[in-house]
Amino acid sequence: MNLKNVEKSLGIISRQLDRMMRIRDKLIRELGEPISLSSKAIVNIHTHNLKEAEKNLKLAEEKLRDLKKIGKGNFIQYLIPPEGEYVEAFTIYSIVLRKSIPSHKVLNVNGASYLLGLLDTIGELRRLIYDKIREAKSDEALEFFNIMEQLYTLLSPFAVYEHVVRGIRKKLDVARILVEETRSAITEEIRRSEILKSIDRFSQMIKESNCE
Repeated sequence: MNLKNVEKSLGIISRQLDRMMRIRDKLIRELGEPISLSSKAIVNIHTHNLKEAEKNLKLAEEKLRDLKKIGKGNFIQYLIPPEGEYVEAFTIYSIVLRKSIPSHKVLNVNGASYLLGLLDTIGELRRLIYDKIREAKSDEALEFFNIMEQLYTLLSPFAVYEHVVRGIRKKLDVARILVEETRSAITEEIRRSEILKSIDRFSQMIKESNCE
């Protein structure tokens, strides 16, 4: 039996697999950079350093663009974590600046990355809300909570796609808990704020009464 064709095919396949392994190794080595840059941007946003956040977002975008040139086809799955982190950072950046949240096409990311990134944004919104509560800015806290709640409502139906977007159901479960906990905190803060306003009004009435 002549196995020449088998040997030829195996040689070709071996070279193809070697190339795929090199691409995979390169992606894994370099994926950390855009993730780190996006994480830094999120920290910049929470510390009110928006100029530095913009810089890190730009660098993350450029690095993702380079990785996408080699991470096509079977390698798209490796790009989901860095793309998701980028979506999360850019979404928070947009919200803080009171700008519209960009579409997945504008951000140039795939659908799974966009969904997972938006869900992670809910956790970052909770941090922003608690910061506003500590600063006694209940109106801004309520504004951010409304965005948080709307995002969760819009994303909830995507739980059915767990088999094609791995981890989305778990993130939705976490998001639901965060929304409920934050709603309680917001409600308590609004009540506290109203009580303080009532006390202030009563004190003012007393002062005015004493002056008469």
